[in-house]
Amino acid sequence: MSDLKIASPAFGPNAMIPSKYTCDGPDVSPPLRFENLPANARSLALIVDDPDAPRGTWVHWVVWNIPPGTREIAENDLPEGALQGTNDFRTRKYGGPCPPSGTHRYFFKLYALDTTLALNPGATKAQLEAAMKGHIVEQAELVGLYKRYL
Repeated sequence: MSDLKIASPAFGPNAMIPSKYTCDGPDVSPPLRFENLPANARSLALIVDDPDAPRGTWVHWVVWNIPPGTREIAENDLPEGALQGTNDFRTRKYGGPCPPSGTHRYFFKLYALDTTLALNPGATKAQLEAAMKGHIVEQAELVGLYKRYL
């Protein structure tokens, strides 16, 4: 069992994500907090995705080479040195929840890695996952929910 933790002051585990962090609001990334980072972590990576999307898992955010001393990421911010990949909106930034129907789950997955990654900005989730293989020291996740009321 991992001691690594990821949380957000904006929403709790399995709770609704405020519209501010979705396509129905300003669509900014929520604040995130990390706890119990392993001493041997050399970098952190973050993947946010939605496994409930109609055509399969939809990728909302891909970030790596987050400095290992990072304890939080402020709202609509990114730590210096962190790199962003291409999400399924085809942008290199956070793309908030925007489900076409029903309540979807959004997995904020934090990975502590024993190395920094030699990936170019714009890499995909699949490329990040391949680069992380064999380097994950610990991982944690936070699940948020969102449903659009149109």
